[in-house]
Amino acid sequence: MSNADRLFTFLMVDDDPDDRMLFKEACDEVRLRNPVEFLENGEQLVDYLNRKGPYAALTDQPLPGIILLDLNMPLKDGREALEEIKASAELRHIPVIVLTTSKNEDDILSSYGLGASSYIVKPVSLDRLMRVVNSIGEYWVQIVEVPDGGAAVELSDID
Repeated sequence: MSNADRLFTFLMVDDDPDDRMLFKEACDEVRLRNPVEFLENGEQLVDYLNRKGPYAALTDQPLPGIILLDLNMPLKDGREALEEIKASAELRHIPVIVLTTSKNEDDILSSYGLGASSYIVKPVSLDRLMRVVNSIGEYWVQIVEVPDGGAAVELSDID
């Protein structure tokens, strides 16, 4: 099944509620049809992906198609979560886009070294964030094929 036939979930992991709200607003403004879910730290992300703790009931639900991951978060930062995801045979196929404020060359190199698919510095304005979201949507939804295991919502299920 191609991406033209399905919508997969974007999972944004960011501890800043304002960044999560702006991302959701940007998705709405560019009319990104994919569902977007939010988590607040790397510990929640790893539990969510492994269906542990409060996420155990999701075992029959598909995994997200794309993860948008901040680096600097409490409990377990994005680097640690990225390393765990890419070390897991069951999870490493999920593309991870690092979306962070850091322009530090070491963060960029280490993120790609840990298996990040892309590294994007968070834009400071809604207008620029909308352009980033639109580009992410065009590339990851319309151009790139993601594994079928990432499909969350079939278009035929949408009214």
